[in-house]
Amino acid sequence: MPDDFWGNAIFSVTPTIVVGLIFWFAMRAIIRADRAERDTYAKVEAEERDRIARQQSSKAGADPHE
Repeated sequence: MPDDFWGNAIFSVTPTIVVGLIFWFAMRAIIRADRAERDTYAKVEAEERDRIARQQSSKAGADPHE
């Protein structure tokens, strides 16, 4: 362990900074994954709405007596 003031200060603060960086990277990865998942879900949801709208419009245009 360093005996001078600045060495002790750096030695004491380094673990906190490292743990903070690990936490930051983990949270960043979680938030980005969530954003990507929401974007994908919105795309799938829009495709499903389009498909249902097409089905309903084709049923509305069909002759019910056939």
